[in-house]
Amino acid sequence: MYAHAGERIVIRSHHVGTPERDGEILEVRHADGSPPYRVRWSDDGHESLFFPGPDAYVDHVDVDGKA
Repeated sequence: MYAHAGERIVIRSHHVGTPERDGEILEVRHADGSPPYRVRWSDDGHESLFFPGPDAYVDHVDVDGKA
């Protein structure tokens, strides 16, 4: 997995009826874009250092700002 600051990270739900969780990647700590990431979560605005598991994916944004 790799990411850039400003992209969105999503965690898939494991339970029926439970929504996905997503947040904005604020900081990428490695030059190659690998985790961990500092993320601001959209549901509560909390910021945390996040080590994504296999249930997470990044919505990549191209240079024009389009997914």
